[in-house]
Amino acid sequence: MELKTQIAQDLLSIKAVFFRPEEPFTWASGIKSPVYCDNRLTLTAPAVRTDVENGLAQLIRENYPEAEVLMGTSTAGIAHAAITGHILNMPMGYVRSGAKDHGRKNQIEGRLEPGQKVVVVEDLISTGGSVLEVVDVLRQAGAQVLGVVSIFTYGMKTGLERLAAAQVKNVSLTDFDEIARVAAEQGYIRPEDIARLIAFRNAPSDESWMEARA
Repeated sequence: MELKTQIAQDLLSIKAVFFRPEEPFTWASGIKSPVYCDNRLTLTAPAVRTDVENGLAQLIRENYPEAEVLMGTSTAGIAHAAITGHILNMPMGYVRSGAKDHGRKNQIEGRLEPGQKVVVVEDLISTGGSVLEVVDVLRQAGAQVLGVVSIFTYGMKTGLERLAAAQVKNVSLTDFDEIARVAAEQGYIRPEDIARLIAFRNAPSDESWMEARA
């Protein structure tokens, strides 16, 4: 079985990614979404967690063989960076959303030397904004950011364009299209819902996908 299919099955099985096209969730932005994502649930499901961390290690070996340090995003990427770093016997740290207001006032936690080759570990890529902030902090600290590994990506146009503009490579274990396909195949959603889900992915702020009900 392909890795992206296995991870899609894993995430669906523990409802880390949960589709509800008939009763959309409302995001903080007000956008109506047919999908709910909480990859933190992988941490409390040992079998899925094992697949995820081994998968992330595999992606790093294959795509970033020169990596010297892993840096997790705060807070969702920290545990994944730590476990994957353990598997690869690599140092890890993480980047705070802002600098501390006490002590050494660090924003980057863990030792990072200028010029070191870093891979950022993230759980979810949507618009790309949060992970690019982390990349920017690391670059300002003198790191050579090779790219990002993540558990899941929506493949939203905005996110893809932002990553490309910042010259940041992202490799994900699985993606929205694959999870939608597997969800239909395994009966989580109806096959005719796939087109609606992809329409949402392509234009999240356009609610016309909600009207295209079979």
